[in-house]
Amino acid sequence: MKKLLLLCVALAFAAPAEARDLWTKAQANQWYGQQKWLVGSNYIPADAINQLEMWQAASFNPGQIDKELGWAQGLGLTTMRVFLHDALWRQDAPGFKKRMDTFLAIAARHGIKPLFVLFDSCWDPAYKLGPQHPPIPGVHNSGWVQGPGAQALADAAQYPRLESYVKDIVGSFAKDDRILGWDVWNEPDNSNASSYVDTSQARFDHVAFLLPKVFEWARSVDPSQPLTSGIWHHDHWENLAGLNSVEKTQLTQSDVISFHDYSWPETFEARATALTVYGRPVICTEYMARGAGSTFDTILPIGKRRNIGMINWGFVNGKTQTDMPWDSWQRPYTLKPPTLWFHDIFRPDGTPYRAREAAIIKKLSAAPKTVVPAME
Repeated sequence: MKKLLLLCVALAFAAPAEARDLWTKAQANQWYGQQKWLVGSNYIPADAINQLEMWQAASFNPGQIDKELGWAQGLGLTTMRVFLHDALWRQDAPGFKKRMDTFLAIAARHGIKPLFVLFDSCWDPAYKLGPQHPPIPGVHNSGWVQGPGAQALADAAQYPRLESYVKDIVGSFAKDDRILGWDVWNEPDNSNASSYVDTSQARFDHVAFLLPKVFEWARSVDPSQPLTSGIWHHDHWENLAGLNSVEKTQLTQSDVISFHDYSWPETFEARATALTVYGRPVICTEYMARGAGSTFDTILPIGKRRNIGMINWGFVNGKTQTDMPWDSWQRPYTLKPPTLWFHDIFRPDGTPYRAREAAIIKKLSAAPKTVVPAME
């Protein structure tokens, strides 16, 4: 009898939490209405070349993070989009989660609720744990890595490990109100046309199979935070029938809609308008590429007026070298820097690249929702 009771208790603790459904539009909009206007950056410390160097025990730097998030607080930023990696969990799950908790404590002290990214299809598909290589001179994001990476993506035998990663990370923080939400996969169908090109049908098929699974795994641990994955290419996002299977999953399985846009204000506004047909809150999780026509001066006021959450690429210029444009992969800027910084707000010493931009961000973040104050 005692053994039976112990078995029942063990099974009860082993049983997964009851999976929740996709939020209704009403639930999503209620959640969004309770948030401050979401304004922030895609964040990695200046001393890290990629998400592995940011989080591994030997290079995790709480002091650097605290200093830089203090600069974010000074601008009035309310969120940061922060990339995780399944290899970090595989390497040291307890330590990784402890470092996440440390990061969350620092962010909370500065009034910032991060949006965590679980997987990423951009840049180097063949990551290596341990010390990371130094930046390639003059090249944009020369050390950023994909997760789960090409090897795991093509190996179905590794999918149970990916499932365990998602369930453990999301489940461990499922009720943590210091977290804004979970971006389950960054640009899942990106073929990296300018760097590590892979346009194979097999790669697309693997991603198309896994993406709905990742949403399912994350929901199975009943997170109180929303799930999303940002649509990023093509147009006519209002026409679901005309999109590929990955994009359809992104738009139909996201509790809140997210998107990326690095183009001119007219295109940004058209894409934002297209997404209103889904009746859910909208967050732009990547924008701001000065050389491509996407700037704080022109894009951020549109987001504020439309109550779109706005998260630009790049915060502090550092090892990622995202002040360099995308075309630096074809012609590295080794002889002289680009005429204009492509991304990033701050120099490594904490001074803004453009004081005018910092003033715009600060003024817009301080104003009530949807209110765009006059800019002097």
